Amino acid sequence: MDRIQLKQQRKKKRLLKRLVLTSIMIMGAIALYFGYTVFSVYNAASNSYSELERGMKSELRTEEVKITKEPFSMLIMGIEDYSSEGVGRTDSLMVATIDPVNKSVKLLSIPRDTLVDIPGEGEDKINHAYAKGKKDLTIATVEEFLDIPIDYYTTIGFKGFKEIINEIGGITVDVPFDFYENSDVDNSKIYFTEGEMNLNGEEALAYARMRKQDPRGDFGRNERQQEVIQAAIDKLLSPTNLLKIDSIAQHIGDNVETNFKVSDALAVQSKFKDFNTSSIEKLSITGTDVRYSGIYYFQADPVELTEVKSALKAHLNHISSTVKNSEIDEVNEEL
Repeated sequence: MDRIQLKQQRKKKRLLKRLVLTSIMIMGAIALYFGYTVFSVYNAASNSYSELERGMKSELRTEEVKITKEPFSMLIMGIEDYSSEGVGRTDSLMVATIDPVNKSVKLLSIPRDTLVDIPGEGEDKINHAYAKGKKDLTIATVEEFLDIPIDYYTTIGFKGFKEIINEIGGITVDVPFDFYENSDVDNSKIYFTEGEMNLNGEEALAYARMRKQDPRGDFGRNERQQEVIQAAIDKLLSPTNLLKIDSIAQHIGDNVETNFKVSDALAVQSKFKDFNTSSIEKLSITGTDVRYSGIYYFQADPVELTEVKSALKAHLNHISSTVKNSEIDEVNEEL
C-alpha cells in the first residue's frame, strides 16, 4: 500500500469518527431536550395539582374509581377572577363523564343561575357555591344536584383561560349570528360575525360569556362554551402545539387547579389517542326563569333534569337503564 492510499484511509477514518461523534452529540442533544421537556411538563402539571378536602374518593362511591378501566366524571369550573375580595364565582360549570373503555364522552353545561340547595347554606344560585366554599362546596353542590359522583375537577380563571388560548395559537369557532360583547380588559366592544372566525384569548372569552344578546339565553351561551372547549382540545392536540407542549404545560400549571394527576392524564390520553371530539355528546338542562324576592333564578324542569341525571348515571354505570326509566315515570306521576 502506497502513501497516498494510506493517507486516504486515515482521512476516511477521521471523517467516520467525526460523523459518529456528531451523531452522538445530536442524539445526546435530542435526548437532553426530550428529558427537559418531559421534566418541564411534569413539573408544570404538578404545580396545578390540588387535592380535595374529602380526598380522592367521592362519598357517592364505595371505592376509588379505576381511571383507565371505569367511567369517571370531571367538573370543569370557569372562575370569575376579577373579584376584589379574591374569591370569585363560577361563570361556567360543565360536567364531563368519560368512559375510557368505550371511548365516549358526555358534556353537560349547568346554567350559572340554577336554583339549587347548597349543602349547609340553603337554596341559592349554583354559581354562589364557589364564593361560599370554593371548589369543595361547589363539587358537593353539583353532586347533590345531579346525584352522581364527581371524581375529578378542574378550575381555570379568566386570565388563565386567555393565556392558554393565546399560547395554543387561538381557536376557530362557527359564530351562529352577528353580535358583540364587551372586552373584560377595557370594556371595548368585540364584534363577532356569523360564520367561521379565528379567535384569540380575549375574543374567545367574550364569545363564551355573551348571554344577553343570545335569543336562547343561557342555552345558547352553554352551547358556545362547549364549542370553545371542543375547539381548544382540537387545537391543543394539533402537531404544531405538540412541539411546544412544555410552554403550554407551563401556562396550564400557572393557571389551572386540578386533582387530575399527570400519570392519570397520560393514561387516559393513551386510551383516547384516536378520539374525535365531534363525537362528544352534549347535554343541556331546560327550565324556566323565576324570581324570588326580586332575585332572578333559573329553575330546572324536573322531568328534563331527571332524564339528564339518568343519562349521566347510566354513562357512569352508576345505575341501570331500567332504573332510569322508572325514575322518569315517578317524576311524571308527581307532576
